Amino acid sequence: MIENATSKLTTWLSRHSIDILRVSLGLVFVAFGTLKFFPGVSPAEALSVATLEKLSLGMLSGYAAQLVIAGMEVFIGLTLVTGRLLKTGLVVMTGALAGFFAPYALFFTDLFPGAPTLEAQYIFKDIVLAAAAMVIGARALGARLVPARERR
Repeated sequence: MIENATSKLTTWLSRHSIDILRVSLGLVFVAFGTLKFFPGVSPAEALSVATLEKLSLGMLSGYAAQLVIAGMEVFIGLTLVTGRLLKTGLVVMTGALAGFFAPYALFFTDLFPGAPTLEAQYIFKDIVLAAAAMVIGARALGARLVPARERR
């Protein structure tokens, strides 16, 4: 009985877990991106704007930079939630993830004046987002999660 339930759960997870991961990651991107449309609402606003200002060599700054980031994050989120334009969203996410980690190189001493700041810890969690993106990307490129065959 337990083996039958385990087998059914394994089959269900292999069919649905990556889609659930994709949608939940999309909701995270939509939520954080939406916050950035409103000045002063996102806790990551100052750091994300400063990062894009540096990465764009000053071509994007202030609220314009914030709008680009917000739009990009919401676009990524919507592609993940809906599954439409998914490969395009994953390409955009690759660039976004590079931007997420850029503050470690650009502002290292500000983020680690001794112990890591709250912003440094905020960025650190993006490792999980990057790993989830890799799993979703593998699925989008044709990989499949299948239950292992029982060993006898």
